[in-house]
Amino acid sequence: MGIGRRPGAYACGIDAAMDVVGGKWKVLILWALHERPYRFGELRRELPGVTEKVLAAQLRELEADGIVHREAYDEVPPRVEYSLTPLGVSLNVALGPLGVWGRENILGGAGEPAGEPAEEAHGSATPDSAAAGEMREHDDVALIPGRP
Repeated sequence: MGIGRRPGAYACGIDAAMDVVGGKWKVLILWALHERPYRFGELRRELPGVTEKVLAAQLRELEADGIVHREAYDEVPPRVEYSLTPLGVSLNVALGPLGVWGRENILGGAGEPAGEPAEEAHGSATPDSAAAGEMREHDDVALIPGRP
């Protein structure tokens, strides 16, 4: 199942991507599911402050967009697990540099939050990658005024 197009035309790719991850909880759901599959109750405990109604709605939207997979097991009592699809994993990789930017520019360069995987924190599993937030002399990137 692919991403469902919402009403209205998108101005650019960022507009389309933000339509998928828009909302207070979706990126946090993606972050949690990066670790492992979760049952609904476990996921709710992992995200303090989210209500059942909102979590269920956000999971339904992510599932409809092909980002999250919902697996219902034929057991008593019923068991449902949520996990990332390959599209969801690629979205998490794309959000990695945004997390780096937030840490460096909003959180004041604070270290990795507890439980955050290093590869997600740097946007890549390869430590020598340019997407890992490391600058090399051959990188062609404009300098940010006021930053060393």
